[in-house]
Amino acid sequence: MNNLITIEELSKEEIENITDLAESFKKGRYANHQTKHAALIFFENSTRTRFSFECALNRLGAHPYIFDNSKSSTSKGEEIFDTLNNLCAIGIDTFIIRAREENLFSELMKNEYYKPVHFINAGMGKTAHPTQALLDYFTMREKMGDVKNKKIVIIGDIKHSRVAKSNTALLKKMGANVVTCAPSYFREEIEGVVFEENLDKALSGADVVMCLRIQNERLEETISREDFIKNYRINSKNFPKNAILMHPGPVNRDIEIESELLNSKIGETILNQAQNGVYVRMAVLDKIFNGGLV
Repeated sequence: MNNLITIEELSKEEIENITDLAESFKKGRYANHQTKHAALIFFENSTRTRFSFECALNRLGAHPYIFDNSKSSTSKGEEIFDTLNNLCAIGIDTFIIRAREENLFSELMKNEYYKPVHFINAGMGKTAHPTQALLDYFTMREKMGDVKNKKIVIIGDIKHSRVAKSNTALLKKMGANVVTCAPSYFREEIEGVVFEENLDKALSGADVVMCLRIQNERLEETISREDFIKNYRINSKNFPKNAILMHPGPVNRDIEIESELLNSKIGETILNQAQNGVYVRMAVLDKIFNGGLV
């Protein structure tokens, strides 16, 4: 495990190993990677993921460096490969990147660098967000023990969601029954995943309800928020009894989920996800720093 770009490249055993390691970090496991230097390069805005990685690096004793794109040489026209190669020569050995482009990682990894480097995908366009899927799985595993044969319902903007794609890839590997639910304008067919347009039918018997943010920055068309709220918002009346409520954040209050539910005990799992993100990213970084060995 020299890089982490997609969930698809991980085996079921590797997923379990990462979440086992994350659990051990949560219980107090110690690691010291003070010789490691990682650059956080975010070409899209981020709060949870960026701070989570930065916190994980600090807890591991590694050194995080924040890349400000607006003040970097890329804003002067330098190619991103040349920027990264110079950072590599300076001493950076790990690049944690959030990118709009779907093929950025494949292009960057074709090149030879000043010294060996590692890449971690912190969110790529509309297609992949592997550490989010891993932390979501870790949270589900904590709450339920196992996701095999559990019904996981993902609701909202499936079309533009890298979280949905990575989660479905992971959950299918682990034997979950995944259902996506969305209005037609957010629908996207995913192999091996059941689609249900009717919210009540989708929620019936759900063990986990994961809501997704409407990604206004990626919309190609105007949508009716009123229609979405009326037909797809999760509230205290339609939320399945004993189910787990999840959301990758940020939550648009009273659009995807009503505030009353968010502020209740049920909404606490969303904060658990944020907390678990640090431990999962510690595990990913630890494995990569150790050459894939635990």
